[in-house]
Amino acid sequence: MKNKFIYTLFLALLVSISSFGSDFTKDDEIKKETFIFSIKGNDTLRLDKYDLPSITGQKPCIIFVFGGGFTSGERDQKAYVDYFNQLVAKGYAVVSIDYRLGIKMALEAGKKQEAQTGKKAKMGGREAVGVMDHAITIAVEDLFDATNFVLQHAQEWNIDKDKIISCGSSAGAITVLHGEYEISNNTELAKRLPEDFNYAGVISFAGAIFSIKGDLKWQEKPSPMLMFHGDADSNVPYNKLTIIFTKFGFYGSKHIAEKLSKEKYPYYFYSVENAAHEIANTPMSENLNEINTFIDKFVIGKQNLIIHTDVKDLNKREMKKKFGIKDYLRANGLGS
Repeated sequence: MKNKFIYTLFLALLVSISSFGSDFTKDDEIKKETFIFSIKGNDTLRLDKYDLPSITGQKPCIIFVFGGGFTSGERDQKAYVDYFNQLVAKGYAVVSIDYRLGIKMALEAGKKQEAQTGKKAKMGGREAVGVMDHAITIAVEDLFDATNFVLQHAQEWNIDKDKIISCGSSAGAITVLHGEYEISNNTELAKRLPEDFNYAGVISFAGAIFSIKGDLKWQEKPSPMLMFHGDADSNVPYNKLTIIFTKFGFYGSKHIAEKLSKEKYPYYFYSVENAAHEIANTPMSENLNEINTFIDKFVIGKQNLIIHTDVKDLNKREMKKKFGIKDYLRANGLGS
């Protein structure tokens, strides 16, 4: 424990040496453009591109997926835009995307059924698992379609195709982690992307991987991942949640990090003790140095590293950390 504390302190000192921003001045104006990247049924999906035209040359690009439990959220929430501006000032392009909200769609269908039949619609455990799985699948599909749109316009937008990073918060973090998992396992869904494409890195704010096929296993080496998570998160599992006598599992950042460590795959895990689901948002303002370190070392520098940082606020009270399937379903609008 003492060695881990010294290591974490050293890392904190190291990343604090450099500032996240670049030579960004008040005379520079960030340009925002909106594009339609896909139309699916009644859903017109748009993306916003944030860029600083005064910074020339090919740029890394961060594709961002918003949070909201697959029931709500917007691609241009104020807190996100502040984060985007910091990234753009560093010299990156940022693309924030829409995606279909699968759990919202399922809940609205249930309400419609109630109105037609006069009976309250009930959702069993297996049905809830199916809804979650479908919500994640269509979100990843939309992420991949948006990524294809970026790739098609990369030359025009001065984006380096080899330095495209996926980043998400909460449901968005689940989406980007799943996207990378699909690519690394050569799934049918991954065929929506060019055969030789993979993200240069993945940034997850309180994310997890939801599996209906058992524990996690990567057929091919995944891209480096930066994962932030609080160990008292009741919305998205910090470690793992498995359902007995089934292959269903919800595998959080801690479990993902352990699996990656065994395979000696590069990752950066930033674990916060006695923190709940606020970690889906706080790193965008409080951990810019860690994000900068990840991009510089893992993405641009392509260093084969494992970094594990444990943080504990000594003034914070001890929080509940054991949650069951009903807690997570309830937190995500799928339980009563």
